[in-house]
Amino acid sequence: MCTRSPNSTNNIPQEALPAVPLRLPSSAVYVADRPLTLEQFYELVDEDSNAELVDGVIVMTTPASTPHEMLFGFLYKLLGLYVEERGLGIVGGSRSVVRISGYSGREPDIFFVRGDRRHIIQAQEITGPPDLIIEIISPGDTQREIISRQTQYEQIGVQEYWRIDQPRRRATIYQLVSIGRFKPVQPKEAGILHSVVVEGFFVREEWLWREWDKFPPVLTALGELLGQVW
Repeated sequence: MCTRSPNSTNNIPQEALPAVPLRLPSSAVYVADRPLTLEQFYELVDEDSNAELVDGVIVMTTPASTPHEMLFGFLYKLLGLYVEERGLGIVGGSRSVVRISGYSGREPDIFFVRGDRRHIIQAQEITGPPDLIIEIISPGDTQREIISRQTQYEQIGVQEYWRIDQPRRRATIYQLVSIGRFKPVQPKEAGILHSVVVEGFFVREEWLWREWDKFPPVLTALGELLGQVW
């Protein structure tokens, strides 16, 4: 077995690796002598590790920046409260593994599963495609990784995918069409992102591009979505 950083050809010495749980530096990659299954991944990595399994390889993720975490927190709370108020289903994310295949598992920033599909949410993983996934793109994310992640969500049948690109201030909603491919959704109104699968849910783009400490109060934004003054 060998461990290597994706930005270097230098291997981390085998003796430097602990047994279980596997502890590696952020952005490091753990490569075994054969592809690891998702079940083996769960044995090697505990819930305190920021890691994903990609094509049989363990990838340690980079710690999120403050702007990323603040935007995540705002959207997670807004969508979660809206879905709860409407009784639409379940919102989760960040540390929940979505099974892509027997050799891949992703941890999306935010996901939504309709109430009638809650059976796919198991104790250890999400066993089917969430109805909605939201990913926040950070400056350190490579184009290769962005496309790989989006392709895998498309392949498992995620119905709606939001890609929020913080560095470029660009947000795109993709919907799965009949041929099993993502197609960009044309906005109903300029500057407003309307969800396809979460009925009535929308986000104003100007909320997304504010300074990390200047997002609108979540309850104020929720009141706008619900047509109420809070």
